[in-house]
Amino acid sequence: MADVALTSKAARWANGQALLGVFAAAALVWTLVGAGAQGLAFYWIMGMAFGFVFQRSRLCFTAAFRDLFLMQDGRLMRAVLAGLAIATVGFTVVMMDLLPRTGFGSVPSGAHVSPVGIHLIAGGLLFGFGMVVAGGCVSGSLYRVGEGYVASWAAVAGMLLGLELGSHTWNWWWSFSMGGGPVLWLPNYLGYGGSVTLVLAALAALYLTVLWWESRRPPLLAWSPPREPASAGVGAHLRSEARKVFVHGWPALAGGVALAGLNILLFVDDHPLGVTGELAVWADRAAGLVQLSAPPFIGEVLAGCNLVLMQGASWLTDTFFLDTGLVFGSFVAALGAREFKLRFPREKRRYLQSVGGGVFMGYGATIAIGCTIGAFFSAIPSLSVSGWIFAAALLGGSYLGVKALRFLP
Repeated sequence: MADVALTSKAARWANGQALLGVFAAAALVWTLVGAGAQGLAFYWIMGMAFGFVFQRSRLCFTAAFRDLFLMQDGRLMRAVLAGLAIATVGFTVVMMDLLPRTGFGSVPSGAHVSPVGIHLIAGGLLFGFGMVVAGGCVSGSLYRVGEGYVASWAAVAGMLLGLELGSHTWNWWWSFSMGGGPVLWLPNYLGYGGSVTLVLAALAALYLTVLWWESRRPPLLAWSPPREPASAGVGAHLRSEARKVFVHGWPALAGGVALAGLNILLFVDDHPLGVTGELAVWADRAAGLVQLSAPPFIGEVLAGCNLVLMQGASWLTDTFFLDTGLVFGSFVAALGAREFKLRFPREKRRYLQSVGGGVFMGYGATIAIGCTIGAFFSAIPSLSVSGWIFAAALLGGSYLGVKALRFLP
């Protein structure tokens, strides 16, 4: 009788997933038509592709930094470094087409290059600390929202609060650090060839360093692909291959390579991926409902920076469809793998922890002009010095976050 009840429960769950899949397909088509009417269908598709890759590969920037200290595991970090190397080559080709001749003060349109200063270090430390405490960075929290993690909803709420707090202090930070900070783009000093060589050499050195760091403890279990039964016939073979993409988890390296490829494609169209700028707009509009919106911003933000402060901008923008598409792409991927489920934290304090970490992340992303996507994964391939400084601060913040976790009950 227990087996019959279990089978019945599994069947109901499968039917529920199928029904959600029908609604998801309808929403996908409806949104695609709406985005197409605005000339933004490409960004909706790209957002979904990013969400799909994040969900299938479980490539999490938070875990990439955190696990170095928590478990001395560098597999995710090595995947991120591989993605950065591929994106660096692709971004350089795009930038050479946009700006064939470099010179002092010149930066290609769309490249993620931001001013260097104390704000960048402070923002990276706050963001790195917050993402470890919250259990996910901005992109990681968004894709887990699509999977049904309720704690990630709390983290996103904390981010919105932190972004709005950052917006209210933006003018002070601009006067204190951002406005006078130099914009350091490597090709202006080393040319494209020298810059790419330097960045790839640095990434290779970091890759070897991570391998050395991992070797200091017994190796963890390596990822191994799920075994598929021997395929008989073309149809069975195609179904087996489809399960590898849509059902089974991907190796982290595949996720890093896929994210790099998608980011290059997005840059070819206009600009690389950035997610916090759109969330900052949502936060400020929500604050405006209670007459607490941020004052007008002073200074200029380079168009390529992730945190493009778009006060008064329309709701339907390319970044809107990228962010919402990321969540929806993860949702569709989770449905396809039968992995979607509302997951509530076992302990109530987890909500407070997620919100608190989110506030640190949101504020840090504001003053650093980006998060692990825009200020790191899109900045280093843009040959920006700011990406490296932010990465170092992220590492320090992650270390502090791991230390803080040990004191939590």
